[in-house]
Parts: sequence; structure tokens; C-alpha cells
Amino acid sequence: MNELTIKRGPARSRLAAPASQTTERATLRILGTEITLLDEIRTRAEADLGIRIEFDCRNFQATQRQAARSPDAFDIYDQCFHNLDIVWYWRAVQAIDTTRIANWNEVSELTREGVIRPSARVGRGDAPVTRLYVQADGALGSRVTRHISMLPTVHNFDAFAYDERAVAGHPERVGSWKALLDPAFHGRVALVDEPAIGIFDAVLAAESAGLMRFADTGNLSVEEIDALIDRLLVLKADGHFAGFWQTVDDATRMMADGSMALGSMWSPSIAALKQRKIPVRQAVPAEGYRAWHGGLSLSARLEGRLLDVAYEYLNWWLSGWPGAVVARQGYYMSVIDRIRPHLSAPEWDYWYAGLPASVDLPGPGGQTSIKAGSIRSGGSYWDRAANIAVWNTTMDEHNYLVRRWVELVG
Repeated sequence: MNELTIKRGPARSRLAAPASQTTERATLRILGTEITLLDEIRTRAEADLGIRIEFDCRNFQATQRQAARSPDAFDIYDQCFHNLDIVWYWRAVQAIDTTRIANWNEVSELTREGVIRPSARVGRGDAPVTRLYVQADGALGSRVTRHISMLPTVHNFDAFAYDERAVAGHPERVGSWKALLDPAFHGRVALVDEPAIGIFDAVLAAESAGLMRFADTGNLSVEEIDALIDRLLVLKADGHFAGFWQTVDDATRMMADGSMALGSMWSPSIAALKQRKIPVRQAVPAEGYRAWHGGLSLSARLEGRLLDVAYEYLNWWLSGWPGAVVARQGYYMSVIDRIRPHLSAPEWDYWYAGLPASVDLPGPGGQTSIKAGSIRSGGSYWDRAANIAVWNTTMDEHNYLVRRWVELVG
């Protein structure tokens, strides 16, 4: 594939600073979001590694700001590739040596090479491979090197979700992203309030509905941002949107109380709603998914023993067990073969193989979230990973987008 390189920041340099550990039992401070900062993960990692772990859980934007402004306030940045550019530019994180990652060669081709199979498309926007490898000049690009910017971990392929009762008899209404703008759902549509994510749900909806055409769906111009936000403001004023949500709990509540019938939704909300016996389902849009990929980066200030401990934590994440935990939330892990031994055969068949659940399956908390006979929307991991329309992205005009987005959701 063609090399894609980002030159948004200066060459990396390690910031020499003494490790702050003063006790024999090391403490790792993890800065991240609700996607992976789970109590179950923290408790097991502490037991397996013999360390203490402190989670600092924030939303996407707050996590990114904290990392860029205060690199001494965290040891590991647990975020997404589309939230990497700014912290890399401000030298908040350091390169990861893949020779210290035991299972690096087992990481999925989706991340290391850009596609899961030769016939698949990379997808527009911030595909992880475009900013995975640290180049000789310190820039991030797709040319393979020994050092990487972020260790690829959790990822998924998102679409909107819908209450099946709202589309009874009309399944064709939810076969495309344009459903988000369908007057049939007037007043009951919600978008995620995160500009680097929610904007792409709107982009895909507007384009599939034939309302707009974009030169690059992963990197809008100022004029395109204005035109799209202006359209969304008209829809908002007309009462089309039920609201904009920021957390999984918010999205779950809106669907559960009936205020949302269709909209942006992540896998944990779908699992939680299924546990409540609410008939919600993720769509399989003809245009493809909006994908995202999480990972772990090392603080630029890490060195000595604490740096060694951080590498142990990174390797632990690729050991298999953490991937089984996130699988039950509907997320995938970058080391696919490591996950299988930690899932039951029916779990593997449902979550990864795209087969019907042969028995009731548990969610993250142990309660049944998937009923026997259910089939995951979109099929197997490999089929879903080959159908990516766009990745969550921090566009060139991100700062301008944020200002217009605040206008929209305010």
C-alpha cells in the first residue's frame, strides 16, 4: 500500500525526569476513558502484575487535553489513535519499542498493515496504520519501523442502533446511514457529543441521503463543515434531534426511556439494553462502518523501573484475558488468537465468528445479555473489519470543527 505519513510534530525526544516511585510496590497512573478503564481490568491487572493501578477516567476531549498539558500527571495514555496527534506533537508520549512487546507479531493486520484482507478498503480518516510507526524524523507514518506510537488494543466497527419496535415492518429504513435524517424518526434521533466521532455519523448520513458530497469524508474543509453544521442546526431547530449524549450511560438511558429510537450508540449500551429486554439492534449500513481503534501510549517522562512496569502492563493487555473481558462488551482486541482460549466456544462463535449464540451469553457483569439464537449484526469480525467507511478522525480543521460543534450541541 502507499505510504501515508503525518508530519504534524517535531522529532521525539525523551524528557529526562526521575521516576516518582517511592514505594517497593509500583503504582501506574492510567489516563483514559470509560471504554477500557474498567474495575474488572484494574483488579485483575493489579493481581497479575503485583502493582497498584490508579485510573483517571475522563471523556475523550478532557483526556486528550490532560495528556497534552500535563505529561507528568500520567504514566500510560489509554486512548484512541484519532486522539494521538496532539499528544505526540506536544511530546507528551514516547515511542514504544516493539522488541519489548512479546506478542507484537500477533497483532492483527488491520492495525499493522491497514486492512484485514487484501480486498478490504482501508477506510477514510485516521486509520491506525497512518500514525502507527515512528519514522526516522520523528513523524508518524505507515512505513514499518521498530518503534510505534501507540500499542493497538481495543477496537470496533460502529454504526447507529435502533429500537426494533420503531422500524417494525420497515427494515429497509435502517439499511443506510441516511436513517439518521429520516423524517420517520423525527424527534427521536440522538448523536454522540464528540466532534471527532459524531461528525462522521452526520457526514455519512448526509452523503448517503444525497444532501451533500464531500471531497474527503475523513477530512472536511471549513466550507464543508459550515454547510453540514448549518444543515444540522436547521434540523435541530425543527426538533429532529432528541439530544446529544456524552457517556454510555446517557445513551442507554435515552433509548431505555424512549426518548431515542435511533442514533449513535456503542456496544456497551446495546449490551445493557439487551439485559433490560429492550429490543435494540445495531444497524449494518450499506456504506460501511465508522471504525475506531484504541491503544496504550507511554508517558514521555517514564524511565527506569517504572518504564519497565509500564511495559509489563502493555504486554499484559495483549495476553488474552483482557480481550475476553472487552469482548463481552462487544469490542474486539488486536491479538485475536490470544482471546479465543479465554472465551467459551459459544462466546467465540457469537462475538468473533458471527454465528448464532448456541446458549445464553453473559455480559461484562455476568448477567445474560445475549439470548440463545441471537446473531451479531454484520457477521464475523473479519467481515465487519473489511467494511469500514471511515475511521474516527481528528481532521486538519479540527479546532474549527469543535467551535461549530459546540454551537450545534449547545
